[in-house]
Parts: sequence; structure tokens; C-alpha cells
Amino acid sequence: MIESRPYDRLNPGDTAELMRLITADDLYAFARISGNQNPMYLPEVDGDGDGAPEAVAPAMFLGALIAAVVGNLLPGPGTLYRSQRLEFHARAEAGDEVVARVTVAGKDADGTVRLDTEVRRVADGAAIVTGAATVAPPPRAARFGDLHVPGLIVQRHRHFEAILKRAEPLPPLVTAVVCPEDAASLDGALMAMRHTIITPVLVGDPARIAAAAAAAKADLAGIEVVAAAGPEAAAQAAVDLVRAGRAGALMKGHLHTDTLLRPIVDRERGLRAGRRLTHCFVMDVPGVPHPLIVTDAAINIAPDLPTKVDIVQNAIDLAISIGIATPRVGVLSAVETVNPAIPSSIDAALLSKMAERGQITGGLVDGPLAMDNAVDIGAARAKGLRGEVAGRAEVLVVPGIDAGNMLAKQLAYISHAEGAGVVLGARVPVILTSRSDGPMARLVSAAVAALHQARVGAA
Repeated sequence: MIESRPYDRLNPGDTAELMRLITADDLYAFARISGNQNPMYLPEVDGDGDGAPEAVAPAMFLGALIAAVVGNLLPGPGTLYRSQRLEFHARAEAGDEVVARVTVAGKDADGTVRLDTEVRRVADGAAIVTGAATVAPPPRAARFGDLHVPGLIVQRHRHFEAILKRAEPLPPLVTAVVCPEDAASLDGALMAMRHTIITPVLVGDPARIAAAAAAAKADLAGIEVVAAAGPEAAAQAAVDLVRAGRAGALMKGHLHTDTLLRPIVDRERGLRAGRRLTHCFVMDVPGVPHPLIVTDAAINIAPDLPTKVDIVQNAIDLAISIGIATPRVGVLSAVETVNPAIPSSIDAALLSKMAERGQITGGLVDGPLAMDNAVDIGAARAKGLRGEVAGRAEVLVVPGIDAGNMLAKQLAYISHAEGAGVVLGARVPVILTSRSDGPMARLVSAAVAALHQARVGAA
């Protein structure tokens, strides 16, 4: 509820204030809305060449905080500006908490009101902005409630950025890239190399790889190329590199997933490691405060209970590798109570009990959970769910490939998420990307694999 104060209810000395924590998302949103993309105002960009990003709050952003006090509190709704003078004494940055304050300085015979205005940093009280405004207050008192202002979600991928920061200091992971014979798949591998995440070994037809490099305007000098005639031979050659200790990961290039995985699961010459191969999408969903892992959306079509045990355990292990200390795993169904007519609800309850008994380790597992009460705390509380996972799930285990594929693509194409794909369960991670993936998804898929292999290899 906000209420306006007309001219006859304003007195010199009246004051009002609003506090605001300035966030990186505020700066991105202001840059997009205002059109002012001065790099000094963009987080993680070195705008002045001193070697460090600035993330300075734009001057007019701070002016807008004063305007918010004027428009919401003093004089409030219906107020119109006549003038505003601002003087800047210091800079605010992302992470600063500030207070914007307005004080009535005087009233003029023409019905306008003079205001003293300021913005101060809360931590030390330092004045960042001072100034004065002249405004026309509303002609009469009014109250407003339930004003609907659409929310904003900044489409930036901070979780992926954090994963890249964790991965880049690691030694580059030698990765056999299978059939990088088109520009997109080759460029993904080379991008990961430029970020020092992998050292690629290109496996496939040398002539096709060279043509892909020409199309991508890429230089392959110094990069090893292992010749293999055809996708099947390339996949086997890549597996052989791992078995020989010459590679610590595989990356899919321009070939079918089945062709890539077939030699991996071969009992004699493959890379079996005691668990089923399972796929994880690590997704960065704008507006969600943590990475979201969706599994299995690409390999296991209708997994039985033993396969789901491996799906859950692989996902927990991966979540730990990317920095989630105790992953919260929500096992999805159509309902949040066990229903004998819905097999996925029974499997979910069994997985939850198995985790409770130590048969699945490293994370908190709860199910069955419907999608809403797995990810939304309000929905979970409305259904009376009080556990550690409900409403806060970081891993979503789907009943089957249909649900998983639909969920991942809905997040990507409707919620504007980016998804990194990795296959686990073999001796080494398999970086699995598709032709529709963007550069960030390809890069972070490699980073996720590198982080996982670094942790598992050190264990």
C-alpha cells in the first residue's frame, strides 16, 4: 500500500527513505532498459583497462533510487518532477547497500515543493549523491494497493560463469573429440581449449576435420589429429586412447550418440566402470538461485529401479563435483504421495528410503515429488511438505526419457536456460552436446566434465 501526500499535508522537515542492495542483476537490467552499455557499469567487464572489473552503479541508476522515494513515499503517487539537480561525490558498486532519502526543504506559492535529496552508503554513511529537486505534488490524497508491475528476470547465466571459474584453474583435461567434422563441434572443442579447460585430440577423417577448420576459420597448428575412417572407427579409436591412458574424457562431435556410446559399453574393449551410463543436463535457469540438474533425459528410456539408483548416484556425484556440497535430489512423479497406480511414485519412495538406509550416498533424496513442490517452497509448504528437499531440489530425477527430454527442452526454450550435457558411469566422463547447443553450453559441458574428472581422479 502506498499513499500520496498533497501540498497541504507537506511540511518542511518531512522525510522519507528507501534502502536498496545493489546487485549485479540491477546493473544488467539498467543497461538493457536505458541502453547505456558503458562497460564501467557491466559486472565482470574491465571498463577502464586497469585489469579489474568495476561494476559501478550508473549515476542515473542512483538518481532513479531518489525518484523511487519521490514517487512512492514523499510526496508519493501522482507527483511529477519539475527539476532535479544531482552532485556525485563517490561511486556505488554491486554489493553495496544504499539508502535514498528525500526531505522537504520548502513550499512555494505556485504549489510546488522543494526537496533535498541524497543517496548514502549504509556501511559507512558516506554521501554518494546529494542534490535538490522541485516537484509538483499530487492535487489530492490517494491510496494505491495491489499495483501489478511485471517482474523481470535477467537472462544471464551466473551459475555457468561460476562453473567456468572453478574449472579454468585446473590442468587442461586431455579429451578425445570424436568426429569434429563440422564447424560447430570443432569450434566447441577449440573454445574449451582456449579457456584452458581441455587439450583436444581430434579423432576422425583428417580431410573432413581440415574442412571444418577452414569453415570455422580455425587454426589447428599444434593439435594432435588421430586418423580414423568413419564414425564407428573414430569412436573405437577414442575409447582406445582412454584405455591407453592418453585421454581423460571423450567429447561427441558430428556423429550419432548411439555410435559414440556403443564401443564405450563393450564388455571387452569398452570403458565400463560398474554403473549404468546415465546422462545429466546441468542447467542454468534464469531466476533459479542454483544450478539445476535434470536426469536422465537422453540415454535410459524407461529405467527400472536398479538403473534409477545409478541415475541418482551419478547425479549426486556430479553435483558435488560442480560445488554443491550436499545435493538435494527430488525424484519426480505426477503426485507427491505414493499411489500404487503410478509406478514412478513407488520407485521414488523406494529411492528415498534407499538413500535413508545408505544405499545411495552423498545427498538428500526425497520423493515422490511433483514438479511444483520440488522446486517451489511455497507449493511445497501448501502441500504440507517440510523436508530438506521439497521446494529446494537441485537435482530432478525424471520417471523416463520422455519426461526428461520435455522438461530439459521446456527449460531451454521457454525459460531461456542453458544446458550442459555430460554422460557418467564410464571410466571417464563423456561430453555430450547437440547441434542446437550454443557456445556457452558447449563450453560449460567441457568444464563440468573437467571438474568431475578432477574430483573423481583425485579420490
